[in-house]
Amino acid sequence: MNPSTTMGSSTSYGGNTNPLPEQTDAAAQSAHQAVDKVTDKAASGVNRMTGSAHRAVDSAANAAASATEWASKFPDSARETQEKLTEAACASIRARPISTVAGALIAGYLLGRLARL
Repeated sequence: MNPSTTMGSSTSYGGNTNPLPEQTDAAAQSAHQAVDKVTDKAASGVNRMTGSAHRAVDSAANAAASATEWASKFPDSARETQEKLTEAACASIRARPISTVAGALIAGYLLGRLARL
């Protein structure tokens, strides 16, 4: 071994240079290009999936908002119906108090008989 040369240096023996670094660089460049292509395709796929997920979340949020709006109107509607029925019952009782009391007594008697069975 020649003491003037160091390990890993590219020396020529018989006029030939070592082609290994060039092959390594070419393989590394090829690997980088392959990784870049895969990364681009993956990023495109992720962007499509992200868009789909955003649309799904927006759709679910719109459905929830519609359901909330409907549910918020429901108590008002129920309250209005209750008030109408209460007013109708009060008007009926005021118009015929004796028949209302008699009807209530008959209904109570029948329910009591049914409860004993």
